[in-house]
Amino acid sequence: MLRAWGDGDRAVLDQLLPHVHDELHRQAHRYLRRERANHTLQTTALINEAYLKLVDQRAVQWQNRAHFFGIAAQAMRRILVDYARTKNREKRGGPAGDLPLDEAMLIAATGQNIDLLALDEALTRLAAIDEQQARVVEFKYFSGLSIEETAEALSISPATVKRDWQMAKAWLKLELTG
Repeated sequence: MLRAWGDGDRAVLDQLLPHVHDELHRQAHRYLRRERANHTLQTTALINEAYLKLVDQRAVQWQNRAHFFGIAAQAMRRILVDYARTKNREKRGGPAGDLPLDEAMLIAATGQNIDLLALDEALTRLAAIDEQQARVVEFKYFSGLSIEETAEALSISPATVKRDWQMAKAWLKLELTG
């Protein structure tokens, strides 16, 4: 169905949505669970915004399920970053929303919070240095994909994903903690 949709068959989109909705919901819930406690964006709203971005994709050659959910993760990340920027502007320089770190996160530091905008900027800098490592972070952290699913989505070996994941975590820790 993903390939048919990517080839321009818009009718298949109605059939595809029920198959991906539950996973998109889990993904959005994971994102928002990491946000600050008083976050006003709801899971359903995040899914709807991501869905609109995904539907607008033109001529994407969907490789597989993991590739689709990786793109969905990127869309959700962009939505949350845009939302945080908007809230900052509304507060005229008020603090950005914090993104709590847990053990599965990039930096193993209990109780530490990261500014979502700072994380986004660090990932953008990482992508300029090593785009594959930045993609591994997006797929593993933001999308919650396993090592194997990330390897499949990026068409690389699981060993490469593990190595890139470790390198990216170390680099991001230095960038975010100074």
